[in-house]
Amino acid sequence: MFSRRYGSIITGSLFIAVMFASVSVAADKKPIKVFILAGQSNMEGHARVETFDYIGDDQKTAPILKEMRGPDGNPKVADNAWISYYTGRGDNNGEGFGKLTSGYGSRPNPTEDGGKIGPEFTFGLYMDKAIEEPILIIKTAWGGKSLYYDFRSPSSGVYQQSESDIEKGRNTAERNGHYYRLMMDHVKHVLGDIKRIYPGYDAKQGYEISGFIWFQGFNDMVNRGVYPVLPKDSKENRFEKYSGWMGHFIRDVRKDLDTPKLPFIIGVMGVSGMDPEKINEGNQAFRQAMAAPASYPEFKGNVAAIYTGKFWDEPLADIQAKYEKVKGKRYQLKRNEVDKGKMTKQEMDAEVKKFEAELISPAEAAMRARGASNAGYHYLGCGKTFALMGKAYAEKMLELMED
Repeated sequence: MFSRRYGSIITGSLFIAVMFASVSVAADKKPIKVFILAGQSNMEGHARVETFDYIGDDQKTAPILKEMRGPDGNPKVADNAWISYYTGRGDNNGEGFGKLTSGYGSRPNPTEDGGKIGPEFTFGLYMDKAIEEPILIIKTAWGGKSLYYDFRSPSSGVYQQSESDIEKGRNTAERNGHYYRLMMDHVKHVLGDIKRIYPGYDAKQGYEISGFIWFQGFNDMVNRGVYPVLPKDSKENRFEKYSGWMGHFIRDVRKDLDTPKLPFIIGVMGVSGMDPEKINEGNQAFRQAMAAPASYPEFKGNVAAIYTGKFWDEPLADIQAKYEKVKGKRYQLKRNEVDKGKMTKQEMDAEVKKFEAELISPAEAAMRARGASNAGYHYLGCGKTFALMGKAYAEKMLELMED
């Protein structure tokens, strides 16, 4: 009798111990970390997976390539990071989601692997490596979008259309800030049902919106209607309005997501690299305007600017410049010779081929084929560039989170 009673006490004690242990485990599960990535075509990402080998050619970046590939040599699938990517062409938007891996770059079909990466790939891999909690990346990006109009946030007010806009039927009031709203709607849609994206999600552990990365700018940088060219003796930055709108954007994102001190990174446009002699004045002025909000006193310690020009691949760019000369040669011959009947198309092709052979060596051609997969305004579609960019975003984000 004593034995049976004692045994039942032990059994009960074990039950209580197991029960409390289970509660403790549940209580120890920290909120998953959510990161939002937004912008235009370079946030989409146009670096083809085929350019990955080029990363290993440089001993400085070869270790990054090891992080990007699994034991089988294929692009790595993250252990504990998931992604929802909302994108599209025109109004045909859609979502791709799953465990983070390659293929979440630019996508003709939003739901299918596009064979490319943007900065999300290495950003997610390095964050996954550094953080114990599960990671959820929510990415929204569309090519050819502006901050002054497409992503215009509520505090910036309604964009005042120019006469040219009105005449051509562009920039209607109804579309003002359209992509800002699409972005916010998708973020809230994902957060409303995280288990749909990350099957292991436990609502009891919750989530924490831990950071935001903004990578955009080309459409604003080249728009002289919104940002008129100033007299040469002017000391003002013609892109100053971008800084103001960027400040509003940061405040509105934080307000709409109820995250007053949300760590925020501005990826500063870096096409053409960092050599002052290769960057025109407009490009330099735009970069300054993009980075400016990071220096605002109100954003001290929680907003940072990263100059992506540091990751521009100069050797590839030099080769690309030669190909642009070949392209120019063909254009001039067609316009001045072929179109005027002075030369046949076959003669033009032969002359262009000869010009290219004299200008570009076989080694240069092979290097370009190995490392580049797109145009200069897409950072040459170089996987090495986007890998370095994503890694830098992760390192800076970890610093901001710690602060």
